[in-house]
Amino acid sequence: MVSKYLEALINEFSKIPGMGQKSASRAAFYILKLKDSDVKRFASALIDIKEKIRECSVCGGISDSEICSICSDPARDSSLICVVEDEKDILTIEKTRIFKGVYHVLKGVISPLDGIGPDDLRINELYDKCKSGKVREVILATNPTLEGDATSLYLTHKLKEMNIRVMRISRGLPVGGELDFADTATIARSFDERIEVF
Repeated sequence: MVSKYLEALINEFSKIPGMGQKSASRAAFYILKLKDSDVKRFASALIDIKEKIRECSVCGGISDSEICSICSDPARDSSLICVVEDEKDILTIEKTRIFKGVYHVLKGVISPLDGIGPDDLRINELYDKCKSGKVREVILATNPTLEGDATSLYLTHKLKEMNIRVMRISRGLPVGGELDFADTATIARSFDERIEVF
């Protein structure tokens, strides 16, 4: 390699999921050609995302303050909760502009093979919200994978005991796929055509 600094940057970029060596190299050369002020702004954004973003104390999503902008928005319907696997799923759904409720992030899915059970997720926090008597509907938007379906089934049985309407987004999403790879029109249709879980 011509430069150990360039090699180090390429190596760091290549650690990003989905970015191979060629893409990492392109990104590094792109940074190399930027103006100093642009590089400083880019570096500052990286530092800010690590130092200033925190977990919302209500939904478990990402936030700049203790409570995120969605949970603190009085225009959102707090009686309607969309349950997602992780934070990035909120961004994916929000792009559709169709969902007007609030979110609950599980921080994963039940996966016995990986040693992840219900107690390892933010399921008890969801139950606490539902026990308040203020929740009328829960929409399960876990990914259509074996683990996502198992998690949805587990949640359905528990939530039905609380007399809460439980819906699942429709199967416009490919089986085995993930929300962040789906286009916004497909996700919007999945919400419009959601089905009640029995």
